[in-house]
Amino acid sequence: MDYEFSKDDILEMYRIIGSNVKKYREKNNMSQLELTYKMGYKSVSLVSSAELCIDGKHFNIEHLYKISIIFNIEISELFKGIVTTS
Repeated sequence: MDYEFSKDDILEMYRIIGSNVKKYREKNNMSQLELTYKMGYKSVSLVSSAELCIDGKHFNIEHLYKISIIFNIEISELFKGIVTTS
């Protein structure tokens, strides 16, 4: 069985993940800069761009792993809202 993955579907997945990260960041009263530092980075551009999926920037699995630990949540929480069935 062949599968087709549209660029729009993948982009929407990244947008949902970014939105979930933002939700937990705000729930924890944390700025983008604070999250950036806790993740071990120095530039806020990663978090700010990836939350909105700007210019193709998105969180990778390492980022999501770190974020789940920082917020003390299951990593799967960051994938909520992504539809994987048709």
